[in-house]
Amino acid sequence: MLRLLVLHGPNLNLLGTREPSVYGQASLPDLDKSIVRRAGERGIAVQTKQTNVEGELVTWIQNARGHFDGIIINPAAYTHTSIAIRDAIAAVALPTVEVHLSNIHQREEFRHHSFIAGVALGQISGFGPTGYLLALEALTAHLDRHPRPRATAKKKPSASRR
Repeated sequence: MLRLLVLHGPNLNLLGTREPSVYGQASLPDLDKSIVRRAGERGIAVQTKQTNVEGELVTWIQNARGHFDGIIINPAAYTHTSIAIRDAIAAVALPTVEVHLSNIHQREEFRHHSFIAGVALGQISGFGPTGYLLALEALTAHLDRHPRPRATAKKKPSASRR
């Protein structure tokens, strides 16, 4: 069974109330439920986590090696600032897909650059919550085409947030 880690960065805990014209009406628990549901339909184990703390994201990425087969990450504002997150993704060498709810290339100029894109398999932006489901499909297809030894887990993953 494939095991995927889904990481949500800063301010995504405010989904549903934060700038709904940009980010939509769905809350983070709604988003996580849709991810877990789709993963379950595909026979994929998934764990979701959210934090506003850069170092916590780095630690979760580092700890993913050996426990997960791939990562889906929405680094949010850290996309444009965090070399530490970029370096952690490169260091663990797990296939990673970068996701953004809004199209970062249609927004303010400072949002156009991603430090993560260079170490990710790809970037999906502008499709709202559907972007996470597209990332799940893309990452699964990549892992099917490029099999690796499967990750092992001491405990069963579940949807959770911090």
